[in-house]
Amino acid sequence: MFFRGFCLFFVLMALSLSFELPNLNSETLTCNPDDLRALTGFSNCLESTIPEWNWNSTDSPGCCAWTGVTCDNSTGFDRRVVGLELGSKRLVGKICGSLADLNQLRVLNFSHNFLGGSLPDDLFNLQNIEIIDISNNAFVGSINNKGMCTISTKIRVLNFSNNYFSGEVPKDLANCTSLQHLSFDENMLSGSLPESLFQLKNLSELNLQGNNISGSLSNGIGNLSNLVKLDISFNLFSGVLPDIFTRLARLEQFSARSNLFTGHLPTSLVNSPSLQMLNLNRNSLSGPINLNCSAMKNLVSLGLGSNLFHGPIPNSLSSCRGLKTLNLGRNNLSGELPNNFKNLKSLTQLSLSNTSLSNILSTLRILQHCRNLSMLVLTRNFHDEQIPNDVSLEFKNLNSLILANCQLSGPIPEWLSRCHKLQFLDLSWNHLGGNIPSWFGKFESLFYLDLSNNSLKGEIPKSLTELRSLISGKVTIEEPVPGFELYTAGQGGPSLSYRQISSFRPTIDLSYNILQGPIWPGFGNLKRLHVLNLKENKFSGPIPNNLSGMAGLEKLDLSHNKLSGEIPHSLINLSFLSNFNVSYNQLCGKIPQGGQFDTFPNTSFEGNNGLCYAQCTCQSEQIPILSLRKKKRTIIGLPFKIGAATGFVLTVICCFISGWALPKPHKRKYIRFVTS
Repeated sequence: MFFRGFCLFFVLMALSLSFELPNLNSETLTCNPDDLRALTGFSNCLESTIPEWNWNSTDSPGCCAWTGVTCDNSTGFDRRVVGLELGSKRLVGKICGSLADLNQLRVLNFSHNFLGGSLPDDLFNLQNIEIIDISNNAFVGSINNKGMCTISTKIRVLNFSNNYFSGEVPKDLANCTSLQHLSFDENMLSGSLPESLFQLKNLSELNLQGNNISGSLSNGIGNLSNLVKLDISFNLFSGVLPDIFTRLARLEQFSARSNLFTGHLPTSLVNSPSLQMLNLNRNSLSGPINLNCSAMKNLVSLGLGSNLFHGPIPNSLSSCRGLKTLNLGRNNLSGELPNNFKNLKSLTQLSLSNTSLSNILSTLRILQHCRNLSMLVLTRNFHDEQIPNDVSLEFKNLNSLILANCQLSGPIPEWLSRCHKLQFLDLSWNHLGGNIPSWFGKFESLFYLDLSNNSLKGEIPKSLTELRSLISGKVTIEEPVPGFELYTAGQGGPSLSYRQISSFRPTIDLSYNILQGPIWPGFGNLKRLHVLNLKENKFSGPIPNNLSGMAGLEKLDLSHNKLSGEIPHSLINLSFLSNFNVSYNQLCGKIPQGGQFDTFPNTSFEGNNGLCYAQCTCQSEQIPILSLRKKKRTIIGLPFKIGAATGFVLTVICCFISGWALPKPHKRKYIRFVTS
């Protein structure tokens, strides 16, 4: 019986294995032993582990099933590794030379990790490699002298962006004859561009932005006839732009913003039929803006802001019918907006800030015909004009309006109430008067409101405490295109630029007006608000306890008002509050302790003689704050001496009047009689 049972068990096991064998083989198919050793050596160089790389485990599947490893389609137990894609795997450590043994590797992607150190020279000895992407890491050192493309002649993509590479752009790039995409952006490269770079006939994308590359832009760039995108922004290039764009017949995107280029726009550039995006913001280019929009039929985005262009805004720009984004701000332009701008039906984003533009009513009447306009920046124009209150003005798709520092007068216009999509409104540094309209509370997407430095009066409308976007935060922010920069209106100091609307914190800024009345408890409903600035007004009454409901608040400035009562202890629950100021009010009582309040300086509370750090209430004796916090009391000083002298004189006068110092006449006689 035992023998028969054993035989039956053996047969069943054999049948089981026969059915499972194909599946087992597919799981245990492994890579070439040399490739396995290379992967193991690479993993041993790391300080972190790679999920599912279990080469030491007896039940581990073959390395072709490991995370990020791709093998070729051959069968058996000797498959070759052709792809190593470990982007965004939180890898920490260095790359060691063992990867050079993966001689069939075609794709190497280590992007978005925490790898550092210098690159091993033999990384470029992979004869079949086509794509190397090590962007967004912390690699250092020079890229030169790596023998780039001497052996690896098939490289199509090199992406070294967002690291800390230094030195110059590699000089041996001429060997990379197959190269189509080259990115060295956001590193610390310097020097000038090597001539070998201009021999890459197949190059379609070249990204060098965010380095310290200097010198002129060589005419050799015209040799890159297949170039589709060229970005040399944020460098130190100087001199004039070369007149070679006729030879770049496929170029669609050219960005050279934030350099030191001078001179006029090249003729071949302003007549380029292939260009879709041209960004030359922040240079020192001069002369008139002489684009030939009849030739530039594909132009969609144009950035010429922050240069030295002069003359009127060219009427010819209205012929660029496909234009969606236009930035002419911060130039020496003048006059009125050409009437033909109403033909720019595709325009969505427009900046004409600081261009000495005049006639705001005409400007708005023209631009309202641009029905798709969503972002309008008109800061530092129309000086001392009156803000138009033309009820016929209509901007249905406008989500961002920046009309700051224009010294405009008049009330906040009614036509703004019909901008139902408004998210961002800056009317600061004007002379606007009257009340803040209650219809502000109807804007469902408004998250940034700056009405500071005006002459607004009356109470804050309660509707501002009902802004839906600041209660729920469920707003989709429409961002400007890259290179369309927004500036704060700062007066008396440098203005700050932002590349994204989302860079601005959710804000209500009503500072420096003549507003009065209470601060509404309903502000506590604005859980998504980050900045509340009510400084320099005439607000009175207590600080509402409900303000502790603003869970995301980072800045609260209530200084220079007429607020009274105590500082609510509940405010210590505002864990993100980093800037707090209630100075120069009429507050009293004990200053809350704990939370962020332990980090605020004395200046946050000065000018409130009723505040203290010790045990006190609004009915107790008022003791100056600073002396208590420093736990030092000056007993004898100039104020004390003046007070003592004054008190002594008053005491003597009172004594003479009351007769304590000198008796009345009949008493004096009585005294004399007795004493004689």
